[in-house]
Amino acid sequence: MINVLNVAEKPSVAKSVATILSRNQQHGMRVRDGRSRYNKIFEFNYVINGQPCHMLMTSVTGHLMELDFEDRFRKWHSCDPADLYHAPVRKYVPEDKIDIKRTLEEEARRCQWLILWLDCDREGENIAFEVMDVCGAANHNLTIWRARFSALIDREIHEAAQNLISPNQCFSDAVDARQEIDLRIGASFTRFQTMLLRDKFVIDSAQDDRNLVLSYGPCQFPTLGFIVERYWEIQSHEPEEFWTINCSHKSDEGIANFSWMRGHLFDYTSAVILYEMCVQEPTATVMKVHQQEKRKYPPHPLSTIELEKRASRYFRMSSELTMKVAEDLYQAGFISYPRTETDGFSSRTDLHTIVREQQEHPVWGSYAQRLLDPGTELWRNPGSGGHDDKAHPPIHPTKFSAGESAWSLDHHRVYELVVRHFLACVSQPAIGAETIVEIDIAGEQFSASGRVILVFLPTTLALDSGVTRPPPLLSEADLLSCMDKAGIGTDATMHDHIKKLLDRFYATKDTNTRFSPTNLGEALVMGYDDMGYELWKPNLRSMMEFDMKQVSMGCKRKAEVLDTCLQQMKACFLDARVNKVKLLEAMAIFFGRSDRYGGNDHHVAAEIVRPCGLCQESNMVLRRSRDGNFMVGCLGFPQCRNAIWLPGPVLEATVSTNICNCCTPGPVYLIQFKFRQLEIPPGFNVNHLGCIGGCDETLRQLIEICGTGSRVQARGHAPNPTPGNLQQNNIRRGTCIHCQQLGHASSNCPSQFSASRHAQFNGMRPQTGESSVSCGTCGAQCVLRTANTANNRGRKFYSCPSQGCNFFVWEDNSNNGTYGTNANVSNSASNPSWSRRGGRGRGTQGGGTFVSATGDPVSGRCYMCGDPSHFANTCPNRGSRW
Repeated sequence: MINVLNVAEKPSVAKSVATILSRNQQHGMRVRDGRSRYNKIFEFNYVINGQPCHMLMTSVTGHLMELDFEDRFRKWHSCDPADLYHAPVRKYVPEDKIDIKRTLEEEARRCQWLILWLDCDREGENIAFEVMDVCGAANHNLTIWRARFSALIDREIHEAAQNLISPNQCFSDAVDARQEIDLRIGASFTRFQTMLLRDKFVIDSAQDDRNLVLSYGPCQFPTLGFIVERYWEIQSHEPEEFWTINCSHKSDEGIANFSWMRGHLFDYTSAVILYEMCVQEPTATVMKVHQQEKRKYPPHPLSTIELEKRASRYFRMSSELTMKVAEDLYQAGFISYPRTETDGFSSRTDLHTIVREQQEHPVWGSYAQRLLDPGTELWRNPGSGGHDDKAHPPIHPTKFSAGESAWSLDHHRVYELVVRHFLACVSQPAIGAETIVEIDIAGEQFSASGRVILVFLPTTLALDSGVTRPPPLLSEADLLSCMDKAGIGTDATMHDHIKKLLDRFYATKDTNTRFSPTNLGEALVMGYDDMGYELWKPNLRSMMEFDMKQVSMGCKRKAEVLDTCLQQMKACFLDARVNKVKLLEAMAIFFGRSDRYGGNDHHVAAEIVRPCGLCQESNMVLRRSRDGNFMVGCLGFPQCRNAIWLPGPVLEATVSTNICNCCTPGPVYLIQFKFRQLEIPPGFNVNHLGCIGGCDETLRQLIEICGTGSRVQARGHAPNPTPGNLQQNNIRRGTCIHCQQLGHASSNCPSQFSASRHAQFNGMRPQTGESSVSCGTCGAQCVLRTANTANNRGRKFYSCPSQGCNFFVWEDNSNNGTYGTNANVSNSASNPSWSRRGGRGRGTQGGGTFVSATGDPVSGRCYMCGDPSHFANTCPNRGSRW
């Protein structure tokens, strides 16, 4: 009889495998303690391919060995961090696993075979070679085998025991390469940025910042980069107003809402013209009614990443918790191995048996029965997503359960998700039908789905406005998708990288599982971005992951990949150290200097300008962004995002001791400005003592003329402004009409309340002596124009020159003290369903004359009563017919 040492990856797996292989034996299974009380030894007899064997089954607890530098390089100040790219490293058994090592050595000495029952992925293969090193050193004559299995169920385990294979050296080499690359890169950059930054800044995320470690990981930082990049994209988004025509019809069957086939227009004038055409001829004619079949195809079989994404979307479970629960279910034999990239079943998989085991379930059992009934024609052999890790099948149920008493709610949810996903992937597509109705109103096409409608007069026809919105913050499912597409991490490690970001306080996750960078996370990414490197982008790591996959396939040698990757990353490290000032400047934007620091790096301490009027808890201080632009921001960031961006030409700014006498809440300290002479218009002084509270006309004019600068805008991907919208952007950065502060638009006013919007008559223009009107919305000087229509030919009016502003007023009304506003297309008070929601149409406030986007009355007549003085949307007879 052959003595066989069997080693599993975890104690629970060892117990499960031993229980399955020893079942129905006459003398049962004997259990004894090893050197480690957590890793017991199970003894029983078994026959492998006709050979009687005495089996000794024990376990490790994950990796048996660790990789680290030799002792003389392990202390942080023992060497230059750049030396870590070639310092000698060694693999060793740490102190807390010495007892496991001794058990393996003792048992290996009295055995002839070693069977490795480690998880069947790259990481498991690497652990297998660690076990081989320990056992082989104790017994050079061992015959070594590998058992491959994907589920802790009888048929899988027995089949694995009867079909033993050789260990895969390439898989193990790929993991060794990754470990060494990550150790050298992570240690060098972590030591560099921690020693550079920890003592220079007061980092509020750490309770004891003296022991703070600012870690860098080759996978961790690209993952953080996804979060920061989306955050910058949101911050740099410039809302752009658009207009759309909405049409609806109310009938006995309900309300049908029709969508404008143009979608929306960004040009207000064009939208109003098309809307006016529809108002004049509002009869809707059905142009086309067509039905089409809609199919919803079943999902591909379940992989690890898809399991984590779906658990996040459906249950808001973190990827870390999902994998922990899935591991529990796997070890208990209810699902297959949960770490797999494969999303297609092999032809050898008995799919019908898996479905048959679910027929007794009280919820989905009846559907499983129908799937197996040929008469229903529901069965469909599952497709494949094209991924196969050559190690494990897709995740699927391996044992029926209606719910175990020891399960938590999360265990119930994950098991149900796995079962339902499997049943879905072997089902036919869901088939539905959709009816689409297309109508025409005055040449404009609209469409609705699901109803058949004849010719009609719409119940409502409205010109509505909206604004473009930025994308949302990344959810955990989004982040996993980004990592998967870019090749960052593996299915077994992605959730660990996300957890590290939260543990290191580089990012936070809200209740909707959406991620935001912390000040620390954003500052670190910003610093490396300013250096010009893509250390926070996925490209470098993607190339490394590709090379490591090539090693696992035997296409590249481990030494070759190590040499290439480490040479490249050492060059990046040396350049980063030369440009460390960029990292210091980025940190200075978010954090104050530490009293412990005695260095000579240039730094301007944050100076208090005024109390914050938004949060009413923190002060607002003068700061300079990494782009050189000055701003006054709240110290309560990110909870409070109140900020005032100052004129772009500011060269220097210092808070003085002088206090403004009129601005509140106070005190508001005046700022001594120095402007760049070539960037300010003639007539403005280079030096100016100004107030940012809203009373300073000079600052207001400079912002209107020169604009402001913004760090987040510089990092976004917004298109370059055209001459047409540049003026609009500059005007929007003038004084807010709500709170009278500088640096933000009225639509984004932190005070959250609206001041009255009326035109202000400014008397005489100094240059020409002509009367002038300021726009009541944005404050810009209005242009005097002359109408050219039959009813108002020669009559003069003022209109705002800003592209996105629609203010106008007749000159004779302005002289009498009566000023126009952004009047409604119709009298919205009397008929809100027909008005353009948002109050930015054109017309007199009395609603008697309809005025086009050029300020001129529109010719035509009411189609309801024929009166040329008004349109149907303001017709006094309308109520009698509608």
